[in-house]
Amino acid sequence: MVPVPFDPEDVTEADAVLATHEHTDHVHGPSQAPILENTGATFVAPDDSLTVAYDDEAWLDDYDLSEDQFEEVSEGDTIEIGEFTVHVEPAYDADATHPVSYVFEHESGTFFHGGDTKPSDEFTDIGSRYDIDLGVLAFGTVGNIADKETGEPVRTKWYNDENQIVEAASDLDLDRLLPSHWDMWKGMTSDPKVLHHHAKSFAAPRSLELVEIGDRVDL
Repeated sequence: MVPVPFDPEDVTEADAVLATHEHTDHVHGPSQAPILENTGATFVAPDDSLTVAYDDEAWLDDYDLSEDQFEEVSEGDTIEIGEFTVHVEPAYDADATHPVSYVFEHESGTFFHGGDTKPSDEFTDIGSRYDIDLGVLAFGTVGNIADKETGEPVRTKWYNDENQIVEAASDLDLDRLLPSHWDMWKGMTSDPKVLHHHAKSFAAPRSLELVEIGDRVDL
């Protein structure tokens, strides 16, 4: 649906690549393994995401990688990546087998990425423990998506709708909300500008960051 934004071979410097869960648009050998191969970066992910890399896609067989470039994390872990302190937090995605979210702390601010999470009971606690300046949450419509086996269209809801994304952002007490995925899949696209109406009666998120490929957001 959208153009591939870059060739992974063009990435010449990276410390880590992080995955929130095992779905193919989050763990994908042809997109991510060349980055690890060229830069020596570490692939940081929960167990089921690493299973995709190890077993389903055989990254170690197909690319010049070493086992020490893979780091398993789970909820409650904290790791250091350069100047960033990364906290692994819970996520709720019924379509994934083991999703997590990440909180990145740096002297310039705090960043949250929820992968494809929906609202979670844990988000109020996360919002109280961190002062999150910018958070990314998945947003999209319900659509008819072709079943991989039968090809028949199936009513599908992968991401937050307008009310869910604002609920999650409010519980996380985000200063700025950046919706993702809304422009990615044919049949599930949405207009993120409508979130201004849904968010305006809530104290958080305090502002929206609506971006497309080629844009830049500063923390």
